[in-house]
Order: sequence, then C-alpha cells, then structure tokens
Amino acid sequence: MQFRQKALSKLQSPEELELPVRFARPQGLLVLSVTIVVLAAASFWAVTGSVSSKLNASGILTHGQGSYILQSPVAGQVVQVLAKEGEQLAANAPLLKVRTQQGDSVVRTLAAGRVTALVATIGTVVTTGANVAAVERVARADDQLVATLYVPAGSASSVPVGASVDLTVESVPKDRYGVLRGHVKSVGRTSESAQQIAAFLGDSQLAEEFGKSRPVAVLVRLDTSAATKSGYRWSSSSGPPYGIDSMTLTSGAVHLAAQRPIDWLLP
Repeated sequence: MQFRQKALSKLQSPEELELPVRFARPQGLLVLSVTIVVLAAASFWAVTGSVSSKLNASGILTHGQGSYILQSPVAGQVVQVLAKEGEQLAANAPLLKVRTQQGDSVVRTLAAGRVTALVATIGTVVTTGANVAAVERVARADDQLVATLYVPAGSASSVPVGASVDLTVESVPKDRYGVLRGHVKSVGRTSESAQQIAAFLGDSQLAEEFGKSRPVAVLVRLDTSAATKSGYRWSSSSGPPYGIDSMTLTSGAVHLAAQRPIDWLLP
C-alpha cells in the first residue's frame, strides 16, 4: 500500500519541465575525446605502419656439402689409426689399418673431407659394414661455412630468400661476442625425415633431434668480414677471438617480411 500511494502522488504532481537536463559531465567528454583520438591513431598506424616478426629455428654449421659415414669393408681388429678427428683428408686417403685373417687391410676415405668423428680406435674389433668414422665433405680447407636451419614445415613458406638471420652459435658466448650475421640463401621444397637428415649430417643422434617434426631445411649464407678472427660478420665489432668449426650447433632468428597490422585482420 505504501508503494501504491507514492505512485499515485507522483502521477498527481506536475512534471518538472523547467529543470535543465545534463547530457554529459566534463570528465565524460574528456574521456570520449581521448578515446576517439586513440582509435584514430590506431587506425592510421594499422594502415600505414609495419610490424616485423622473427621465426626461431635450430640448426647446425656445415660446409654445405653434407657428410658420409665411412664403413669398414673388412672384418678384423683395428691395429693402427692413420688420421685424427678434425684432420682434412683427400679422397682415397688411408684412415685405419685393420688386421684380418688374410692380412692387414687399409680403410680409406671415399671423398675428400674433414674427419668429424672416429668411432674405431686401436684394438676395436669391427665387422664388415661397421661404422668406423664420419667424414664431412669439404673440397678445400678454406671453404666457407653455411648454416642449415630446420624450420617447421608449416612455417617454411613464410621464409623469404634473402631474409636476414641472426645466429647464436653454441661455442660463442652471445652476451660477450654477439650473434653471427647471415642471409637466407635457399628454402627446401619438401620436408625431410630423420633418415634424410642423418644421411646429410652423418649423425643419427642429431638427425633424431632435428627431424622430430619432418622440418624443411633452410640454408643460410654467412656474411663475411675481413675484420674478424673468424672471417665472418658478428653483431659485435670484432666477434670471438677464435675461429668457428663446422658441425657446431646453432639457433637462428629469421627476420620475416614486415606486415601492416591491418593485414592480420583481412582474409
């Protein structure tokens, strides 16, 4: 009953038409103005501005010609090692001497290259076809290094040839000497299996690590510099005071093409 009486009294009272109506407070107008300015600036930036992004991938430094696994053509015991890891050998160079029932036999390289791993040592008993060494194909000792990055197949299409790349080398402290500079030389056309990667690197363990998601190989040409000890260009002025070797792990940040923010919204 109390609410009903209030409603009746309200109906009987004249309307307050003479009172001024306040549409918005000054603080509200200020907030509205700022919002409009911000939206206008954002719209202008979305159309005229650009944003660059990076694609990160793991990889390895090589001479770009791949490696091969050297297998023993005979069965017997290794009695002499004729080369050492890191040594540059010519094609058909002697590597091991194996004593067999028919006499001593020499295991030789198949192609010129650098010995990256020696599995067999003196006293090792090997069978025919057993892995005894890994050799990286290198025509000359001063051949330039390249980086091979293994990029997820779904992202490889966004990598343009010529894109700049920053490489963090495992053997070089980044906070002291910076990153290695390079540019994308080529992008593989198809994804690679762990077996294909192993055949190229001559290392099944690395192949298992890189080939988990059937990546695409991206070849990066390293920028050279006569002012550094390594012979390559770094983000620091001089880079490390020593050279860098092939088969060194690295991680790369590929600078992708800049895009307008509005392109992200358009189909």
